[in-house]
Amino acid sequence: MEPDDLPAGGGCTCGAVRYEMTRAPMFVHCCHCRWCQRETGSAFVLNAMVETDQVVIRSGKPVVVGTPSESGRGQKILRCPDCHVALWSHYGGAGKCVAFLRVGTLDDPDRVPPDIHIFTSSKQPWVSLSHDIPVVKDYYRRSEYWPADAIERYKLAREG
Repeated sequence: MEPDDLPAGGGCTCGAVRYEMTRAPMFVHCCHCRWCQRETGSAFVLNAMVETDQVVIRSGKPVVVGTPSESGRGQKILRCPDCHVALWSHYGGAGKCVAFLRVGTLDDPDRVPPDIHIFTSSKQPWVSLSHDIPVVKDYYRRSEYWPADAIERYKLAREG
């Protein structure tokens, strides 16, 4: 994502909740795990990881829905109270300081491609990956894939 693309607007399907992402994501996951498949009703989910304070709600008020996760730590999904579209999540491991923003809710999701495909061991067999970006069977070590500035941003967000 280029600096000229910011802020990046987004929202739910019905328009009741609108937000702006004011900083480029630290990293973007394309997750193929069965939990994400079940929760989205799709083959994968695109999550842009950004500091929660960089997601500014412009209208409406999302509701927080707690759901279980494979890690056992659960996640809090922020959804539109009217159309129930998932806008972003807070996973147990990262807490409230990092938003896993659903790329598909951005007005221009094409500007936020994935940086990595994760949990591909459970991807749908008909999904074909080009390997233009890293592909890992399960999860990964941040230090092996994230740029140094993103690692520092994540660390600062967690300490904040």
